[in-house]
Amino acid sequence: MEISKKDWELYRERIAEWQERYMDRLNKEYIAILSSGAGNPSDRFWKLEARIKKDRKHPGVIIEIRKSSAFFDIADLLRRNVITCDDLAGFSDELREAVKMINNR
Repeated sequence: MEISKKDWELYRERIAEWQERYMDRLNKEYIAILSSGAGNPSDRFWKLEARIKKDRKHPGVIIEIRKSSAFFDIADLLRRNVITCDDLAGFSDELREAVKMINNR
């Protein structure tokens, strides 16, 4: 499968927006960790540090954008709740079907 030129351009245009939105959600979760009052301050700090270390590897934070893996990357973003089906509005039916097929495997 090869992504169409139109879908590729749209993906490259939207990926930054999707990641920013996801990182905003992470920031709110980080604030909740620090504000929870559970344990002492150092416990909350180290819990947050571990969480950030894990989240840094998440495709919602960092992703290598390659045309050859675009279908799989979009499917992964959908599966990991970085994006929703609504975020695929404007993409071709072929892309949406391919992503659906990948996620149904």
